[in-house]
Parts: sequence; structure tokens; C-alpha cells
Amino acid sequence: MSFDFELILAIAFLVTGIFWVYDRVVFLPKRKEALAAMSEDARQAISKEAQQRLANTPRVVSEVKSYFMIIAIIFGVRSFVVEPFQIPSGSMLPTLQIGDFILVNKFEYGIRLPVLNTKIIPTTEPERGDVVVFKYPLNPNLNYIKRLVGLPGDHIIYRNKELTVNGQSVSKTLLAKLNESLNPSKEPVELFNENLNAVEHEVYNSYRFTPHEGEWTVPEGHYFVMGDNRDNSADSRFWGFVPEENMKGRAFYVWLYWNEFFSIPSIKNNGLIK
Repeated sequence: MSFDFELILAIAFLVTGIFWVYDRVVFLPKRKEALAAMSEDARQAISKEAQQRLANTPRVVSEVKSYFMIIAIIFGVRSFVVEPFQIPSGSMLPTLQIGDFILVNKFEYGIRLPVLNTKIIPTTEPERGDVVVFKYPLNPNLNYIKRLVGLPGDHIIYRNKELTVNGQSVSKTLLAKLNESLNPSKEPVELFNENLNAVEHEVYNSYRFTPHEGEWTVPEGHYFVMGDNRDNSADSRFWGFVPEENMKGRAFYVWLYWNEFFSIPSIKNNGLIK
């Protein structure tokens, strides 16, 4: 998720908007004047392309400003309502598969300015158990997706593959032991059902050693996140906490699965994200 489509879309919105305003101010009055001087039959017969030529509107102005409305709609929906992402890695297995296309609610954690990601209107706060998309703290040009485990002020412990939040062990129940052929990450794992803040979801634990253990206290204005593929996830255990201003939204729906370009897209994983 390293392609900064948000910035490119913002630039396209700005450029087409400038051309649209320029056309409205400079050429639209001239076109209206020319049309008013024509008979009703002539006005009905003239095409939109010919109307543009009535005021000697430059072709580049006509072409560029014609894209403004569609780009404005896409930009508005994507910036303030819902944004699509594709899952590039296996850190959120088994919840999210590599190649899943997901939708992210952009207004649940506050209305934010596009590109800058500055919150301008607060709404609700993130909760433990949410699957969140955020700007990677070490490189804000990258978008990451993980499960929110710790809120500001929480004390987190992860040892012997057990997660503890504020002194309370997070309960999990063994569902199955999977060998390489049954597991998308191609290594033997144990599949658990975990209950985090009353949010039940599945997680993987590897038979290998736990890659990183420790204790963390989440500072104010920050969050602690982990992948559901617990022993195969680069997350807050390795690179630290997620600042509140980096939060982009809550992932809530899988709408398509397409892992390889020359494969057939599938809806096999479609559904709400737990």
C-alpha cells in the first residue's frame, strides 16, 4: 500500500478545478451570449462540442475541465466517506488474505483533511479490537493495517504467545493445528479464536519461537497495534506506537479477492471484517 494515490487524486482535483473555474468565469458567459443570439432551432441542433467552439474555448480547457465533476466525486467519497485498499502481506492472516480488497471507513475516527490527515471534526474514538489503517510512523508515505490492541494509557504484555492488557489476560481458544498445506502462510501454525474487548476474531501462532516479547505502556495520543498473524507481523512490538494523527480509518469490509494480476477475481472472502 505504498502508492500515494491520495496525493495524486488531490492534485488532479486541484488542477481540473482550476480549469473548471477558469472556464466558468471566462468562456461560459461568451457561450451563453452566442447561444442567446441564435434561433431556438439552431440552439437545439448544435452539439455540445460546437457550443464550446462558439466562444473559441481552447481545447485543453474543454478537455481538462470535463473531468472535474467525476474527479471531485471520487475525491470527496475517498477522502471523507470510504477508501479502498488492497492487502499486500500476510501479517493479518487469517483475518485478511493477501490480495483482499477492503473498504475503510474514513469518518469513524474523525473528519480529516485529505493528504494532511489533520482531524477537523471529531466523531468517535478507536476501540480495542478494531482493524485499523494508519500511516506507518517510520514512513508516513506507507499505509499499514493492523489490529488495535492498546489505547492511550494501556499496559501491554506479550510473552509466551500470551497477550495481556492492563493485567487481564486476553482469552483465546484453540481451534485447530494447521500444517503447511492448510495454512496460507506456508508454515505450521495453531489457529485460535481470540476475544479482545468482546471482539472475537481468529489469530495465528507459529510453532516457532515468539519473535519479540516485552512490556509496553502506551503514551497519550498513541495506540499499540499488532497483526493477527502474531509471529509473522512487524508491528508496535518492533517499531513503536501509532500517533493519533496517523490514523486513517477502520477497515470494515472485504469486497474482492484478487491475488495475482493474471488470475480471475473472486468474491469468496466477501464480508464484514471481525
